[in-house]
Amino acid sequence: MITAIVFLPLLAAIVAGLGSRMIGNVAAKTVTTGALFASCALSWPVFIDFMTGAATAHVVPVLTFIQSGDLAVDWALRVDTLTAVMLVVVTSVSSLVHLYSWGYMAEDPSQPRFFAYLSLFTFAMLMLVTSDSLVQMFFGWEGVGLASYLLIGFWYHKPSANAAAIKAFVVNRVGDFGFSLGIFGTFLVFGTVSIPEILAAAPGYAGASIGFLGYRVDLMTLLCLLLFVGAMGKSAQLGLHTWLPDAMEGPTPVSALIHAATMVTAGVFMVCRLSPMFEVSETAMHVVTYVGAATAFFAATVGTTQTDIKRVIAYSTCSQLGYMFMAAGVGAYGAAMFHLFTHAFFKALLFLGAGSVIHAMHHEQDMRYYGGLRKHIPITYWAMMAGTLAITGVGIAGIFGFAGFYSKDAIIEAAFANGSTSGGVAFAIAVFAALLTSFYSWRLVFLTFFGTPRWAGSEHIQHAVHDAHGHGHDHDHDHGAVPSEEDAGHDPHTHDAHDHSHPVEGTAGYHPHESPANMLVPLIVLSVGAVLAGWFFAPFFLDPEHGAAFWAGSIAFDEHLMHAMHGIPELAKLSATIVMVIGFLIALWAYVLDRTIPARFTAQFRVLYDFLLHKWYFDELYHHLFVVPAFWLGRFFWKKGDQGTIDRFGPNGVAAVAVRAGSAARAAQSGYLYTYALVMLLGLAAAATWAMVG
Repeated sequence: MITAIVFLPLLAAIVAGLGSRMIGNVAAKTVTTGALFASCALSWPVFIDFMTGAATAHVVPVLTFIQSGDLAVDWALRVDTLTAVMLVVVTSVSSLVHLYSWGYMAEDPSQPRFFAYLSLFTFAMLMLVTSDSLVQMFFGWEGVGLASYLLIGFWYHKPSANAAAIKAFVVNRVGDFGFSLGIFGTFLVFGTVSIPEILAAAPGYAGASIGFLGYRVDLMTLLCLLLFVGAMGKSAQLGLHTWLPDAMEGPTPVSALIHAATMVTAGVFMVCRLSPMFEVSETAMHVVTYVGAATAFFAATVGTTQTDIKRVIAYSTCSQLGYMFMAAGVGAYGAAMFHLFTHAFFKALLFLGAGSVIHAMHHEQDMRYYGGLRKHIPITYWAMMAGTLAITGVGIAGIFGFAGFYSKDAIIEAAFANGSTSGGVAFAIAVFAALLTSFYSWRLVFLTFFGTPRWAGSEHIQHAVHDAHGHGHDHDHDHGAVPSEEDAGHDPHTHDAHDHSHPVEGTAGYHPHESPANMLVPLIVLSVGAVLAGWFFAPFFLDPEHGAAFWAGSIAFDEHLMHAMHGIPELAKLSATIVMVIGFLIALWAYVLDRTIPARFTAQFRVLYDFLLHKWYFDELYHHLFVVPAFWLGRFFWKKGDQGTIDRFGPNGVAAVAVRAGSAARAAQSGYLYTYALVMLLGLAAAATWAMVG
């Protein structure tokens, strides 16, 4: 069964990718989508068996991969609770994304290629989560990196998409270099890359040291931090996060798949899988906590200023990943995986819902050109409401709550119950980030679905109206006419150059339309997950008794911490709910009751606003620190090295000598008999002289 789950997407990707010309668009989409639904249907029974205790951890061998000296790598599929959780997350979201893409990509001429890439992406992630060795994990790790490059740059005719794909690939190479060093070091120390053997031996290396860059450092701290660098790249943690927002250049279904179920969750999965290693190093645990807290804070602040609907959700993903690492850092691995589980449902829902909005608005992505859409696309509106209620953590303890109420609040409570300084810092930042999460999530809802329509300023809506009247116009798919950075401080509700409260003539006749059924069905299914996943699955992931049995032999589940979470002060338990309400009220006040507040706030706090709008100037900083020197160095080697040295003295120099020799030889070819006779006579004289002298 596990073999079919993993390899069906690969088989479908091969059929759709290589045989698309023979089988056509519909067949390619049918094969890939059918394979993913089959994998999903097989994954849920595996998960349920582990929930009920009917299954135990086991390994399914596939083939012998490497035998070289002490290095032995067998290709094998490990099935335990952690794998089962990831199987349902990956296959459920991916199958729904495949179905959704039938409608969203209906007009794209390269549909088989797109669906083949999606299936390849899913296969690589399934290989990663079923890995029984670090080498196999690295294969899946690099596989999702390759697939993300292909999907982010899917519309390769757009320079921005190509740049975003290259950026994602390059930034992840930095993290992957650290990850590979961690794998090398782990093999050097443990003599194996088998994950079970490494985890069993890890506690025995507590306190051991190793030489590194001329210093003696704690062995397990070094290995864990090198491995964590890889997690920072894949899961877009602060410093290696810059690729994630730019990944929005890919089609919206790609955003949902990357952000909800595959690439960005790989780092969290890896840390939880290797949790017995991290438990040996207190320093590594603190670093994971602080990095996660910093990422959650950074991304939440930036999300409050973005106007592109997909970028708001992208920074939300970055922030929620920070929550997961905070949980892992304080030892609450069950809470980290639970938030990964629930996050997959409501984040996929939010991204696909955003895609439905973009579809309705003729590929416009700027929320300032939306407004009043709840009456036009009601199913999308209610789906987005379910996702917003889930991510903001709406619920009442002991009665009912949406998905995030159980998973995100559990992380906040675990950070408080941890009792360490890093736990206290994580608790404070997590609470503040929850406030910002509530604000920017409801800001998105109010700007998109409430108020009066502001569509007249949208270039794409104008084109849509012109097309409807017979005036054709080409437009870039899934790329809105986003105003310049200077205009971002102006709220469209104020009476200035961007006041689009009253549509002008020519666009007033445009009416947004609801998405087709194959796009709405995934939204409905994911809405059910966003509403019920937390309430139903919380005991299995978090309860001290159920959780200990559920996670046995899979992650380092801390029963004492889970018990301590129930004994923290009531105010600490309610903190997430309190700030959630405050964030909602602020957004309601600023974007519904008094719509002049955003413009007045940005005018008064212009420096702060520009700082957040420019994402803390990380891109600008990296541009001057890395991009400019890299281009200078490249031009130097190009001009001085390649052209000035290699070409000058190599092919160009040899060619120049040949040309000059040819010119001299050509001068001797006069065509007159007496010239040739003279040359022959001189040659004979020279030869005779040489013979006599010799």
